[in-house]
Amino acid sequence: MKKILNEADIEHLNDIISESANIVVCCHHSPDGDALGASLGWAEFLRSRGKQPSIIVPDMYPDFLQWLPGTEQIIRYDKRKEQADGIIEAADTIFCLDFNSLGRVGEMQPSLEKAKARKVLIDHHLSPDIDVEMCVSQPTASSTCELIFRVVWELGQFEQMDKKFAADIYCGMMTDTGGFTYNSNDPDIFFIISQLLSKRINKDKIYRNVYNTFSESRLRLMGYVLYEKMVVLPERHAAFYALRKEDLFHFQFVKGDAEGLVNIPLQMKGLKLSISLREDTVKDNLVWVSLRSVDDLPCNEIAERFFNGGGHLNAAGGRVFGSMEEAIERVKLAIEAFSDRLG
Repeated sequence: MKKILNEADIEHLNDIISESANIVVCCHHSPDGDALGASLGWAEFLRSRGKQPSIIVPDMYPDFLQWLPGTEQIIRYDKRKEQADGIIEAADTIFCLDFNSLGRVGEMQPSLEKAKARKVLIDHHLSPDIDVEMCVSQPTASSTCELIFRVVWELGQFEQMDKKFAADIYCGMMTDTGGFTYNSNDPDIFFIISQLLSKRINKDKIYRNVYNTFSESRLRLMGYVLYEKMVVLPERHAAFYALRKEDLFHFQFVKGDAEGLVNIPLQMKGLKLSISLREDTVKDNLVWVSLRSVDDLPCNEIAERFFNGGGHLNAAGGRVFGSMEEAIERVKLAIEAFSDRLG
């Protein structure tokens, strides 16, 4: 495998871990499989080094990730703010996983900004913008979980890791590549998978736990999106859909029910771009945006220019601070602005 750490990095990271007594591991708001898998996997590694890290996530994560080993130790900031603030204040090291800016941790941001602890970033998003003592940033990586594996491997400690670590890391890599269907052409990825399988994980069951445990309401929501809400622009090779609060309430929406829906329009022959708009169920004038694309169409550029967001080449996200009507108009503007690349 290609290396991501040099000898000085390895020595520095080992020193940081050895010297740290109070460690916090955290990730971005609305944690997905990669953010949660990376946090839980890294915490497992730290425990193998004799540490007792605290895992703090900003808010709720999807129910289909609740099975991941170690979730019972997670502290949700939105539920236990006072406790979490105290832990962050007392920390001497904070590991920031799967986010490139403190703006991505939601209501945890002021607490992390005030923290006196040194920070270490491990992330695969573009343009990291956090003041850290050590930065492991690899935007070409499939996932932050891939980077966690590589770091542990290069520290020479993968052999000590167990099935729990392997399940967390495999899940994060799987979810951030859509079951290894995109952003996963690097041969190293499949070497990593082979090593994780050596820990006796059941990759088929992990897939079922994530992708085949949806509720009846979620399946009916999927049908509703495809039949009633999806707008296809064949001349632009693009599609979008908009889910309003009343739609979500009608289908008893819970966090995670919209996961993956934005990928489905890309199953149409010739489609290059799919955009999802979803009104926040609590706040007014807030629309969440997800974008997916194929080949070299840059979702991250579209998200940055039109939706206050960012991400990766083929998968990005953002938000619109306004009405759904305004969000739909922005989608139309974005599609038009990239019409020369959409065809």
